[in-house]
Amino acid sequence: MLLPRPTTLSIGEGEFELTRIARITAPAELAGAASWLQGALRPATGFPLEMGPDGGIELEWNPQLAPEGYTLDVTPEGVHIAGGGPAGVFYGCQSLLQLLPPQIYRKGRVLDVPWVVPVVSIQDAPRFGWRGIMLDVARHFMPKHDIMRFIDLMAMHRLNTLHLHLTDDQGWRVEIKRYPKLTEVGSWRRESQLGAASYSRGDSRPHGGFYTQDDLREIVSYAMDRAINVVPEIESPGHTQAAIAAYPELGLAREESDPLGVWTRWGMDDNVINLEESTVEFFTNVLDEVIEVFPSPFIGIGGDECPKNGWLLDERTQQRKAELGLSTEDELQAWFIRRLDDHLSRRGRRLYGWDEILEGGLAGSVSQGATVASWRGMTGAIAAARAGHDVVACPDDQAYLDYRQSDRSDEPIPVGTVLTIADAYRFDPVPAELDSEDAHHVLGGQGNIWTEHMDSPRTVDYFAFPRMCALAEALWLDGERDYDEFAGRLDQHLTRLDALGVEYRRSSGPLPWQQRPGVTGRPVTPQQRAAYFAPLTARIADSESRVAATTGQTAAVAETSRSSLTDFGIDTSL
Repeated sequence: MLLPRPTTLSIGEGEFELTRIARITAPAELAGAASWLQGALRPATGFPLEMGPDGGIELEWNPQLAPEGYTLDVTPEGVHIAGGGPAGVFYGCQSLLQLLPPQIYRKGRVLDVPWVVPVVSIQDAPRFGWRGIMLDVARHFMPKHDIMRFIDLMAMHRLNTLHLHLTDDQGWRVEIKRYPKLTEVGSWRRESQLGAASYSRGDSRPHGGFYTQDDLREIVSYAMDRAINVVPEIESPGHTQAAIAAYPELGLAREESDPLGVWTRWGMDDNVINLEESTVEFFTNVLDEVIEVFPSPFIGIGGDECPKNGWLLDERTQQRKAELGLSTEDELQAWFIRRLDDHLSRRGRRLYGWDEILEGGLAGSVSQGATVASWRGMTGAIAAARAGHDVVACPDDQAYLDYRQSDRSDEPIPVGTVLTIADAYRFDPVPAELDSEDAHHVLGGQGNIWTEHMDSPRTVDYFAFPRMCALAEALWLDGERDYDEFAGRLDQHLTRLDALGVEYRRSSGPLPWQQRPGVTGRPVTPQQRAAYFAPLTARIADSESRVAATTGQTAAVAETSRSSLTDFGIDTSL
């Protein structure tokens, strides 16, 4: 019936009918939730649903519930929703919508539908506090109204964290007033690679776009009204070609002009920033403006997939390494990340980065407040949690929603391993290797949507849904899972997505217009993936043991090989 499945649900006899005379009763503190509910119910029903006493739908606080917990009780006389906080009340309202006929999600008036709700009693609360989706708007820009639509779809599934990947080699999407060229130059590229192979041609079509700070404040406010925190990510020290194109003095060449411009290929660009104090100051200035726009306690800084050959071959960087008393290029990256971490900490924010931020041979390269997104399997999550860092699990083989959904030949631009709905449903952010104490560091998990091969919101729909539905339940439900039972509810839930116009992937495969015939992908078999990750896991385990033996701490120390990633089809586009 509901998705995600609530903790407890009991069904009684009878139903409550929503009619034109129904009203919503709520204290002033819940005016936001009441207003949202009015806006959700009015279009399809055509009912005014004004605020007033004894109107049939009552919202209230219940301080005995968890902040995101709620109760929903329906009797023939009315609906009562209580939450431990604004988010809990909001989730109760979302569940009420799902109890109504699926036509309630249409944006125009629907006639001849009985707006009835079955008599039920629900008690519910999530297992994890971080239930997220990473949306990459750097590779392909998503207009503001489409991000808001995506936020609504997240809220429908009680996901509460939107990780916005705002910058990369292929585009800079956030206005920074101190550095206007970041958007004047860095927000567009002359073309995009069409396909995933190294020999794929360009499409000869300029692509670009960016969000003003006012746009982003609007997105943040819209998300907050739907119990969603927006976490921005500004990539560094790798994946920075768009910034270097705008301000060449950031690069190793330190030239007045950069003939490469914003990168037009996928994967990893070899260009990286230099490590002068002026470059550190540039990125801390950028973060200061980001902090003013985003109230999130977490600020993403990337930290992943930084090619270090440029540093190794650059004479000035080698001088810089000696000046800093460092021995390796890994330690150089750790030094840079630590500078950003210190800056954010002084401003009351927490650094959020990919699991590479623990590399560099320094267990203390980031503060204990730094939070790690573990994407290279679960080894990073294990190492980070044991080192005392909070963790968000997003392993590629369970949570990368850009990976192909089957091994059919008509999947559009297939990359990575096959990741099915069932695979997403089995996702558990807590590694079995962690003891109960270390497991407390796992904040939750997120699905990642990398958009190299998603050039429109329609294509994002195809890759995200219905796997995002399964992931949402995996992150919400605290109890036994039954995939067959979930699949039955999912079939009903798809009628809601139909009413909303979501162009999800059908179980029968892609529709003709969802295919991309002739555009090359980069599929990989499970055996190929295992062959790559086995030595990586061994290296991390070995470095953990050595660091623990000498310092009493643990760290993940593993250099990701660009050539190996490409050879085995692992996504190298973070």
